[in-house]
Amino acid sequence: MADTGLKAIKREVMGKKTRFLRRAGQTPAHLFGHGVESLALQCDTDELQHTISRKGTTRLVNIKVGGEKEARAVFIREIQRDALTGLLIHVDLYQVNKSEKIKVALPIIFVGTAPALKQKNNIIEHIINELDVESLPDDLPPQIEIDLSVLAEVNQSITVRDIKLKQGVVIIAPPDQLIVKITQVAEEKEEVVVPTAEAAATAEAAATAEAAAGESKPEAKPEKK
Repeated sequence: MADTGLKAIKREVMGKKTRFLRRAGQTPAHLFGHGVESLALQCDTDELQHTISRKGTTRLVNIKVGGEKEARAVFIREIQRDALTGLLIHVDLYQVNKSEKIKVALPIIFVGTAPALKQKNNIIEHIINELDVESLPDDLPPQIEIDLSVLAEVNQSITVRDIKLKQGVVIIAPPDQLIVKITQVAEEKEEVVVPTAEAAATAEAAATAEAAAGESKPEAKPEKK
């Protein structure tokens, strides 16, 4: 369901002057959509930040613009933040028509633990972390959950065909697209270097020569006073 708390007013301040809006606790926003008149808006920063933290970019948000009686259904499409402070700089809002299907990239959330990981040298490969889906806006799930507890043995995997979503939500990807897979890594063995007969003979000869040189060294005579 859509959120009901966000409000906005039409924005008259543009360009570099928007820094004054931010200082006053307002965040510039831009609303657009298919067949929708583009609008420059501003929202209360605290309210907008609260909505973003709860809804992210994959849940519908109802927003009332100015004195309009009907709320608009939007997705928070793009969020710009200051690289140093993390404060909001600008937000793009995409208005949807609830009677028309839309395409959205949904994040994949992994839940549960794969029993196969209890076996030595088994690892889990995450092939992709999001999938494109198509549905009516009100049917769109915020994320795709995948249960890893079904992966009990090496080489087992989960593909797109294994994902079950509510009726009307279609994944736009090949059925055999890999999501995750259990693989086994080869155990590393310490390499032992065995010297060849020729190398051993060379080392022995060198040791013999060094010993002989030590024995033939003249004994030092005491200094006469």
